[in-house]
Amino acid sequence: MGHVVLLGDSIFDNARYVPDRPCVIEQVRRGLPTSWKGTLVAVDGHTVEDIAMQLPRVPADATHLVVSIGGNDALMASGLLNTPVVSVGEALAILAEVLSEFRTGYSAMLNSVLALGKPTAICTIYDAIPTLGDPERAALAGFNDVISRAAGSAGIPLVDLRIICNHADDYSPLSAIEPSVVGGAKIADAICRMLAGHDFSKPVCAVYV
Repeated sequence: MGHVVLLGDSIFDNARYVPDRPCVIEQVRRGLPTSWKGTLVAVDGHTVEDIAMQLPRVPADATHLVVSIGGNDALMASGLLNTPVVSVGEALAILAEVLSEFRTGYSAMLNSVLALGKPTAICTIYDAIPTLGDPERAALAGFNDVISRAAGSAGIPLVDLRIICNHADDYSPLSAIEPSVVGGAKIADAICRMLAGHDFSKPVCAVYV
């Protein structure tokens, strides 16, 4: 019997953005084998630092953890795009500083999750949001580089939401930065396929889309 727990932000905790439709955790439960359970501890609006508050809520019988976090960290840093600079190099230096702080926080977060000793997967931040401009998408690539490298260094699977949620219909009409029921179904399907197919006994990073 397996028990997958979803940690993170509104990518998983999206019920308010798909009223009267199945949210991500419900869609994951539908895709799991009948003997499995699925639990949501992710909280809308949470950042990398907030994962520490979610860990005590992980059930003792959890067998697998999936973490999707970082989007709100990127959103909070988006104001830097309006910072006046005199050169592209100066702009990149500012971005590098922000990413360095994110890298430190993400690494600490992931280490605390892995310390639970349970098979773990992490997710990238999707970037096909209809309202996202080219500057935001370019900056977001830096945050995703941090996440992808973290998965590789830890030898854990990576669910690449950039490729999974690649269409406007994947985003909620109530909030363009949240997954719709369509996008949620695609996310749930990727998670269930990852859980069914990945060999967690080996420290290997594989990408699931």
